[in-house]
Amino acid sequence: MLMGRLALLLLLAFASLQLFCFADDDNNDDDVVFYESFEESFEGRWIVSIKDDYKGLWKHSKSEGHEDYGLLVSEKARKYAIVKVVDEPVSLKDGTTVLQFETQLQSGLECGGAYIKFLRPQEAGWKPEEFDNESPYSIMFGPDKCGTTNKVHFIFKHKNPKNGEYVEHHLKYPPSVPSDKLTHVYTATLKRDKEVKIMIDGEEKKKANFLAAEDFDPPLIPAKTIPDPDDKKPEDWDDKEKIPDPNAVKPDDWDEDAPMEIEDEEAVKPEGWLDDEPEEIDDPEATKPEDWDDEEDGVWEPPKMYNPKCAVAPGCGEWKRPMKSNPAYKGKWSPPLIDNPNYKGVWKAREIPNPNYFELDKPDFEPIAAIGIEIWTMQEGILFDNILIAKNEKIAKSYRETKWKPKFEVEKERQQSEEEASGLDFLASIKRKVFNAIYQIADIPFLSNYKPQILDHIKKAEKQPNLTMGVLVSTVAIILTIFLKLIFGGKNQVETKPVPVVAETSDDQGSDGEKVEKAEKNEAAAAARRRRREA
Repeated sequence: MLMGRLALLLLLAFASLQLFCFADDDNNDDDVVFYESFEESFEGRWIVSIKDDYKGLWKHSKSEGHEDYGLLVSEKARKYAIVKVVDEPVSLKDGTTVLQFETQLQSGLECGGAYIKFLRPQEAGWKPEEFDNESPYSIMFGPDKCGTTNKVHFIFKHKNPKNGEYVEHHLKYPPSVPSDKLTHVYTATLKRDKEVKIMIDGEEKKKANFLAAEDFDPPLIPAKTIPDPDDKKPEDWDDKEKIPDPNAVKPDDWDEDAPMEIEDEEAVKPEGWLDDEPEEIDDPEATKPEDWDDEEDGVWEPPKMYNPKCAVAPGCGEWKRPMKSNPAYKGKWSPPLIDNPNYKGVWKAREIPNPNYFELDKPDFEPIAAIGIEIWTMQEGILFDNILIAKNEKIAKSYRETKWKPKFEVEKERQQSEEEASGLDFLASIKRKVFNAIYQIADIPFLSNYKPQILDHIKKAEKQPNLTMGVLVSTVAIILTIFLKLIFGGKNQVETKPVPVVAETSDDQGSDGEKVEKAEKNEAAAAARRRRREA
C-alpha cells in the first residue's frame, strides 16, 4: 500500500514537472500577444483612415516572388494610414516585449517611410477611423529614408510626471536602412533591465539604455538644472575675446585699390589662332520643324553647335590676354586683432533648479492598444508582413527562422541569378558590399555629425551608376579626412568640405552612336577651352 502511494506521488510530481516545463516552453502560444500574417484580406479587420489627406490605396497582395501575402502600398506619392486595434492593451512595463515586422521595398526607397506606430489607448484622444499623424503613440519603429535621412527609427513617447506633457525621445545614432529590394525583418526588444535592442535580419545593430542621456535625444531624465530664463546679460559685459588694435596704422604703401588680377603683358597670341572663326556655328544638319509657325513661334533659327574648326586650333574668336594674379594686390586694410583687456568670457545665464526634473528607476511606458501604419512615400511597392508582438525573444527568433528566412534566401538566390545572367554579378556584388560597408561606417557614433554628408554621397552613387566610382572615392576621402582630423586635430571637430564629384546628368536621350558623337564634341570643346586658358 505504501509503495503504491509513493509511486502515485512520484507520478504526480513528474506530471507537474512536465506541465511546468510546457508552461515555460520557449514557443508557448501565450507569449504571442499579437500576430498578423496577412494571409487573409485585411478588409474588415484593419481600419483604413477616412481622413482626406490619406488617399493611398492599400492592397492585399502576394509578396513579390512568393506565394505569401502581405499589406501593400500600391501607389507612389501618396499618404497612407491604416490601423488594427488589439484585443487587449499590451503592457510594456514588466518583462520583455518584442516588436517585429517585415518589409520588402519592391521598388526601392528613395523618399518615404516604412515604419509602424504602436498606439496608446483611445482614451488618449483618437479614433481608429480618423487615424493620422497626430494620433498618440507609445513607440514608433522602422525604416525611413529621404534625402540625407537614412535611419531605422526607434522613438518612444513618455509622459513627464511633473508637467503631464508627452515628450518624443529619439534613439541616437540609429542603424541605416538596407539599400536593396530584399525582404528584411526589423526587431526591437524592450527588456526589463531598461534596455532596448535593435536588430535587422536577426543581427544586433544597436543597443541602448532608456535612462542613459547619451542614448536618447532628448534624454528621458531631464537635467537637474536649467538656465534661468529671467537672467539677463549685464550691459557692460564684454564677451569679445579679440579686438582691433587701436594703435595700428595702415602702411603708406598699402594700395587698397589695386585689383586682384591684371592682364599678363608677356602673353603672346598662340600661332594658328583663328580670329575670324566663331566658337559656335549653326548646326548644318538641323531642319525647321514642319509644324513651326513663324507668326506664332517667331522666326526659326537653327540650334548652335561647337565649331569643329576650333577643336583642332588653339582657339577661335577675338584673342585677349589672359589674366594673372596681381603681385601688388593687398586688398582692404584692417588693423590686426589683439587680446581684449576687458574680456570677461562667454556669458551664461545662472543655473536654477529644473521644475520639470524627475527621476525614474525604469520607463513608465503607456500600453499598446493598436498597431498603425501612417506614412508618406514617393515609392510604391512597400510590402508589410508578419507583424508580431511577443513576450519572448525566442518566439520572435522562431518566427524569423520560419517566416522570414526562407523568403530571404529565395530572394538572395534569385538576385544572384539575375546578376549572373546580366554579367554583372561580380561588379554588382562588389558594389553592394561596398555600399553596405559605407552604410555601416556611417552608423559609427563619432561620425554622426558627418552622417548626412556621407549618406548624400552614397545616394548619388546609387542613383547614378556612372558616377559610382568617383562618388565612392570622394566618400572614402571624406571619412579618412574626418578620421585624421579626429586623431591629429584634438577634440574640436572641423567642418569638412565635400570632395567635388562629377555633376549629375539626366540626358539619357539618343542612340549610342549619338551619345558617343556628343561626348567627342564635348571633349573637343573642353580641350580647346583648356588650351585657351593655358595660352
